[in-house]
Amino acid sequence: MAEDLRFVIKTVVGEKNFVDMIPCGTNNFCCGGGGGALQAGLTEQRRAYGKVKFDQIMKTGAKYVFAPCHNCHGQMEDIGKFYGGNYHVVHIWTLICLAMGMLGENERAYLGPDLAEFGL
Repeated sequence: MAEDLRFVIKTVVGEKNFVDMIPCGTNNFCCGGGGGALQAGLTEQRRAYGKVKFDQIMKTGAKYVFAPCHNCHGQMEDIGKFYGGNYHVVHIWTLICLAMGMLGENERAYLGPDLAEFGL
């Protein structure tokens, strides 16, 4: 399934704009926000575990990080702010909707200034 998601993302953003993490796919690191961790109240532990994912994200140099689920989105956004990352976290469907010209105004809050006005 990881390869199917990569195909969708590459189709939406263009293969030349896609930067994969290393390791990737089924060998990738967990962000640390799933399984209730994001809501469990153990913020210090969750962020410490998430530092592995933060470092992995930063090594890509990417301006946008695609999140497959709400927990991943919340975790990667939080560790980015906590550790000083300079990236935006978006749900995969946000970019699909943007590419199709049907993104809701409230969803534009997740986009950086380079894409926030796109398609208006």
